[in-house]
Amino acid sequence: MAHEPITDLIHHPYKPPAKFAAPQPGIYKASTVFFADVAAMRARDWKTKVGYTYGLHGTPSTFTLEERLATLEGGTHCLLVSSGLAAIALVAFAFLKTGDEVLLPDNAYGPNKALANGELANFGITHRTYDAMNPADLAAKLSDRTKLVWVEAAGSVTMEFPDLPALVALCRARGVITALDNTWGAGLAFDPFDFNGTGQGVDVSVHALTKYPSGGGDVLMGSVVTRDDGRLHQALKLTHMRMGWGVGVGDVETLLRSLPSIAIRYAAHDKAARALAHWLGSRDEIAQVLHPAIEGSPGHDNWRALCGDSDLAAGIFSVVFDERFSSEQVDRFCDGLKLFRLGYSWGGPISLVVPYDIGLMRDASVARWPYKGTLVRFSVGLEALSDLRDDLSQALEGMGN
Repeated sequence: MAHEPITDLIHHPYKPPAKFAAPQPGIYKASTVFFADVAAMRARDWKTKVGYTYGLHGTPSTFTLEERLATLEGGTHCLLVSSGLAAIALVAFAFLKTGDEVLLPDNAYGPNKALANGELANFGITHRTYDAMNPADLAAKLSDRTKLVWVEAAGSVTMEFPDLPALVALCRARGVITALDNTWGAGLAFDPFDFNGTGQGVDVSVHALTKYPSGGGDVLMGSVVTRDDGRLHQALKLTHMRMGWGVGVGDVETLLRSLPSIAIRYAAHDKAARALAHWLGSRDEIAQVLHPAIEGSPGHDNWRALCGDSDLAAGIFSVVFDERFSSEQVDRFCDGLKLFRLGYSWGGPISLVVPYDIGLMRDASVARWPYKGTLVRFSVGLEALSDLRDDLSQALEGMGN
């Protein structure tokens, strides 16, 4: 049957030859997926990766990224969502219902607390915070209503490194699901599912792919990885489907291109951050350096015990200024930096700086913040170390005494 040219254009019969191989995998953009016949359409199961049903449930591109991320973190199953926070929300909505309770470390990622205070509370799910550096505090707060416990290493902004094996063991003994925000570790500093070859680890690992897997400061994406018999993954998968979470294939392409260099970039960020943290620690303007790999930082021994084999510690750290400097002076220091830009997130090529008011971020009933000075967090990029050190020096000199 003869067709008009536009119809032949849309239904063109040409198919390129198979077995094309190149360094980067092919990228498939699809919402609609074709089926050979009605029987195939009815037989296809969106809950597995043996076929394709609809773009939201996976394409060859998203499946490839999920499998590589699962390998990176030592897991078996992975789901992609639009951001790190969306990954946290997916875990919460998959495992919590009205009447349940979730426990969060007091130094958790702030938006995780905001989610608990907002949507989870609206759904009748309660939460409490615990002192991540005191396993006994977690033990005292676990109850029959506790269905999910978040752990974080290192703690957001303040960088304390908890005794993860001890926290997880407490939850496992009570049959409580543990979820780790593993953005800092990135699947490189330690194995979230197998602490030091013990066979013990968390149940779920959440990763803000926005940071080190992307490496460019230009992608928003998150992942949820599990390593169980599929029970947890299927619960997550069902919620993922019902909530309609998906990711853009352009971002998937960027992640697939960036992921092979993550270990090299992570190590470079780490090396430069340690050097700058040690240097700042020698300055009399600084009262305390908060970096898990530096002796004297809270939880250093826990970091050494968990990450000693890799000797990795990411590229972010915080400092507490001597209390003789006002918050206005610290703001002047941050404004005076030329290479360190003011901005949130981390893991990209450009160094970043953010001052924080820890008093607004902590639950005074859980743990008292021991420092009186203003805290500043640094994310170290990929600039030359000497240039970054010079930038810090000139900004310190310009802040006033």
